Amino acid sequence: MKAVLAPLLMGLLAACSPQPSAEATPSAAPVASVHPVSGLEVIPLTVTSGETVHRFDVELAASPEAQERGLMFRTELGDQEGMIFPSDPPQVRGFWMKNTPLPLDIIYVGEDGRILNIHPMTTPYSLDSLYSTGIASGVLELRGGRAEELGIAKGDLVEW
Repeated sequence: MKAVLAPLLMGLLAACSPQPSAEATPSAAPVASVHPVSGLEVIPLTVTSGETVHRFDVELAASPEAQERGLMFRTELGDQEGMIFPSDPPQVRGFWMKNTPLPLDIIYVGEDGRILNIHPMTTPYSLDSLYSTGIASGVLELRGGRAEELGIAKGDLVEW
């Protein structure tokens, strides 16, 4: 009988002993959102069109390698998704659609954060370069036709 009661008593004592509280254990630091396909950090971006603020979660193509790859080979892009390509230093930018099966809206953002120009519904796989009309601090790519659907236009404010 002692052989049966000893483990039972030990279990009860362990269950009754003080346990570390949730406050005593350090909480995990917030983890940056990472896109499951590209592995790039996902950040919030807004486009302000008049009184309307459009919110997106965009992949941040910060490195030269990420900017070179962009949205190549991607077959899906959600309505609230996109990719931002910061320009450091700001410069005239040109993009093409090499290896890109989705039509995109390529939106050039000036140094003041305002849209310089938009190349809407670009042609998939095209090797033609599409340029900014001035010095760009960044380039935003959205699913083709999305800028027109939302009324996003030249002069709107882009913030990320």
